[in-house]
Amino acid sequence: MSRRFRKPLEKKAVREARKGDKRGATKAGKPSFAKSSFAKKATDKRGPGQRGLDKPSFKDRRPAKPPLEPREPVKAEKPDAILPTKVETVTVTADEANMRVDRFLEARYPGLSFSHIQRIVRKGELRVNGKRADSKDRLSEGDAVRIPPLKLDTPKVNELSEAARKTRDELAKMVLYEDDDVMVLNKPAGLAVQGGSGLSRHVDQMLETMRDAKGQRPRLVHRLDRETSGCLLIAKTRFAASVLTGSFRHRSARKIYWALVAGVPKPKQGRISTYLAKEESEEDSIMRIAEHGEEGAAHAVTYYAVVEASAQKLAWVSLKPVTGRTHQLRAHMAHIDHAIVGDPKYFNKENWQLPGGLQNRLHLLARRIIIPHPRGGVIDVTAPLPPHMLQSWNLLGLESDRFDPIENAPEE
Repeated sequence: MSRRFRKPLEKKAVREARKGDKRGATKAGKPSFAKSSFAKKATDKRGPGQRGLDKPSFKDRRPAKPPLEPREPVKAEKPDAILPTKVETVTVTADEANMRVDRFLEARYPGLSFSHIQRIVRKGELRVNGKRADSKDRLSEGDAVRIPPLKLDTPKVNELSEAARKTRDELAKMVLYEDDDVMVLNKPAGLAVQGGSGLSRHVDQMLETMRDAKGQRPRLVHRLDRETSGCLLIAKTRFAASVLTGSFRHRSARKIYWALVAGVPKPKQGRISTYLAKEESEEDSIMRIAEHGEEGAAHAVTYYAVVEASAQKLAWVSLKPVTGRTHQLRAHMAHIDHAIVGDPKYFNKENWQLPGGLQNRLHLLARRIIIPHPRGGVIDVTAPLPPHMLQSWNLLGLESDRFDPIENAPEE
């Protein structure tokens, strides 16, 4: 009997001591634990680097507020610190106006994956002015965009290939004027501005090599025909694109073209006003003269002035389009029976022979562009004659520095 009760008592004492040891490791400073003999032994065995088990050591282990000082240098060093870690509301700037919601996020947070953007938009985590938005929705200046916490993907290093570097160098050689917002290129004849059937190389595609760190790339503001050379206006920022497009829409932009035409127009200065409509065929499409009120017809106005004539067979004319219809200048000059030399679509003079030495290429140059600068002042850029037109001017004895009478033409 005595052995039956003595053995459990011994085990109980050992068990109690062990329990006290465990409580001391998790609940430091508890009076009952501090008084036990096992706790005393455990405290005596502490090494030089161990925390004490009394109340002061507990306070040291759990400060009321962690110090903020060590976090500041880490925040400054990490470029991803601007990424929201909690819900934020940002305001759309003028430069971001008319941007798609998904492009807005890409521009604000470079490196954010497409799938992540689509997911937060689809789930309604991103809201514009308090409402759910679609990826393709356009933003307006001043819109309030609610952005959820974001996770930045590993940034991709976009190194230009050898071909892309050559393309970028080629663009650099075309530049006539450039600043932080605007670029004017001297587009060569034969280079398309935008893609089309059978075209793998064009200005719009070449501009892809000029994307900045935020993924923003220069964009076209207006167009030139493939065979027309000269001034092509490019916006380098979204803000500039919006303002410059508005200038073209409100006809604040002034464009002057030079052309070599068959015969000498009479009178030497005049105004061409017609309606133009597109005529489609199986092989091609052209702009034809249309009647007022005809379906698809648009009003087109062009001023012209003869600068110099060559033996009554050819004339150098300066042109100022008031409107900006497709093929307007080419169709208008053909309409008054003085088609532009080398025009494969609109040159309709029968039994007419090209003078010796002249190349059978479109003799049309976007000579000059004058437009208000998006941030004040005026952009005024002039393009030189392209090689084939310069050759014709030299052969015909035309002086390219002559006074251009189109300067005095009305603006409307």
